[in-house]
Amino acid sequence: MDFVTYFKAFLGLAIVLGLILGLSYLLKRMGFGDGMRGPLGRKRRLATVEAAMLDSRHKVILLRRDDVEHLVLVGPNTSQIIETGIPAPPAPPASSADAPPSDATPNESGPATRFSQWMKQ
Repeated sequence: MDFVTYFKAFLGLAIVLGLILGLSYLLKRMGFGDGMRGPLGRKRRLATVEAAMLDSRHKVILLRRDDVEHLVLVGPNTSQIIETGIPAPPAPPASSADAPPSDATPNESGPATRFSQWMKQ
């Protein structure tokens, strides 16, 4: 095989990968990338608020269901509810999630920051 054949194969692979990434970006922007949270989906009732490792085998997870939080200890063989019925703090308004943080400087709008914001959407 000569250089032209390898170049054509590499170019074809690059085009296919570009199409896949472009389609996934487009679908994510349309709202199809987050499961049921899309334009026709319903609001999710269950969310993981925070998780922390206690040791190499146990994890503590704070779960939110509707407006109530539950603290759960998860191990390799069992799970235990540590505390239940914790009132959840009020969620921030949706408009503040789209706005940049107030302490952000104009220099922080580089490609890495935009990519991390895109991944959080």
